[in-house]
Amino acid sequence: MELLIPHGEVLKRVKQLAEEIERVFPPDEELIVVGLLKGSFIFVSDLIREFRRNLFVDFMRVSSYRGTTSSGNVEIKKDLEMDIKGKNVLLVDDILDTGRTFKKVLDLLVAREPKSLKTCVLLDKPSRRVVDVKADFVGFTIPDHFVVGYGLDWDEWGRNLKGIYRVVI
Repeated sequence: MELLIPHGEVLKRVKQLAEEIERVFPPDEELIVVGLLKGSFIFVSDLIREFRRNLFVDFMRVSSYRGTTSSGNVEIKKDLEMDIKGKNVLLVDDILDTGRTFKKVLDLLVAREPKSLKTCVLLDKPSRRVVDVKADFVGFTIPDHFVVGYGLDWDEWGRNLKGIYRVVI
């Protein structure tokens, strides 16, 4: 493994992202933060603690990975418990890779008629994109490396690492 982004840099960028996001959503309106499990849970936790507003949090669990490979098949394993119709929603994911999973979830959320829907990812790998989709807020753009740490895993391994590491296979 090779350290790609130290923990301190991650936390600094998370704080900046929260400030950028808060400028977009009206401060007197509800905000629902939707995290995609499992990989985003640490990012979501740190991000929401940087907001200076009341908000609601819900999670979806979707899967498309088997080991280090995206299967292209997107399976919804846990859906939202909150109704997002007419609400401001921020979708948060750990990494935007091929875009298949992200786009499927976006389409699902749009169909539920939120008032507004913005997206935030910790990591973006545009070189791997096969679906035309972009995040509104991006923590870091990275090359095509398989990464673990800060919630990202390799078959459940490495989630607890504080920084973000490149897996050398």
